[in-house]
Amino acid sequence: MSDPVLTLSGLDAHYGDFQALYGIDMDVHAGEVIAIIGANGAGKTTLMRSISGLLGNGAAQVRFKGQPIGALRADQVAYAGIALVPEGRQLFPSLSVEENLKLGGTVGRAGPWGLDAVYDLFPVLAERRAQPSTSLSGGQQQMVAIGRALMSNPDLILFDEISLGLAPVIIKSIYDALPGIVGDGMTAMIVEQDITKALAVSSRVYCLQEGRVSLTGRVEDITRDQITAAYFGVAP
Repeated sequence: MSDPVLTLSGLDAHYGDFQALYGIDMDVHAGEVIAIIGANGAGKTTLMRSISGLLGNGAAQVRFKGQPIGALRADQVAYAGIALVPEGRQLFPSLSVEENLKLGGTVGRAGPWGLDAVYDLFPVLAERRAQPSTSLSGGQQQMVAIGRALMSNPDLILFDEISLGLAPVIIKSIYDALPGIVGDGMTAMIVEQDITKALAVSSRVYCLQEGRVSLTGRVEDITRDQITAAYFGVAP
């Protein structure tokens, strides 16, 4: 197998005096879709923040394409080729749908994703391109957040709580769009509360429990009993 595109080595993360991650080791290879699961407070969002540069770490604790990026700022990480679809979407309410999307393009990385490609993926956004972004439904706002990340043409895209608070029909439409996002070889990590959906689209899974990896492996090799034990921290 080729060298990992992303490597985490003994990743610790802190919020002041509170430690949220403890010695996380992880390898992610190009083209993989990795599910990150765990109960609330397990450290999933902290993991996404650490990888994307929103939470500073030791430089060598996060390596991307062989380069240490753990101490880089979020904008530097984005230029390196990592995009985050954040929990809660975090759109700019004063900007239109199209203006929010264009912000992702300011990274200036070459690739297949531009406005036309995003509108092909999510046609409803083309119809609402001039509307204030936060006037859209929750599901449509999530599409804007995904489109904004894609506009940076990342090599690795991070989805933090991709379906949180969305109606089932909207969740289905977003998951239906995933093959079109990762089909050209893009690497993805998906934080998801719905374990069944996460595992259905992923090749491997990492389960976090109280800031530590409690289980990892290929999806087809792990049983539901093992996942339940790792998720809740109980003996299988």
